Amino acid sequence: MAQQNFRVGRLEQEIQREINDLLLKRIRDPRIEGVTVTGVEVTGDLQQAKIFYSVLSELASVNKKAAEGLDAATGLIRKELGSRLRIYKTPELKFVKDESVQYGNKIDDLIRQLHQD
Repeated sequence: MAQQNFRVGRLEQEIQREINDLLLKRIRDPRIEGVTVTGVEVTGDLQQAKIFYSVLSELASVNKKAAEGLDAATGLIRKELGSRLRIYKTPELKFVKDESVQYGNKIDDLIRQLHQD
């Protein structure tokens, strides 16, 4: 059982590293500029993967465009992952916006306001 968890964790790290590399070097869509993969969760059977991403801008229009760009590039990203990783079947990819970065910034702002008062 522990070996399976280790394998899933290792695969999550590899997927995160490869997708960040693809976003920087291979995909030329201007909608996904400034998108960073912050985490990956792979199911135990290695069939599905949630890709958590963050965007530098907090504007709703930029976030929407980034989501559309990632949805459009999902097929290419999955194909490239299949050729780069040595796994039997490439998992289905689902991109999810990571809200933790914005939440952390909000908490930091509240703490700064408390110290100023």
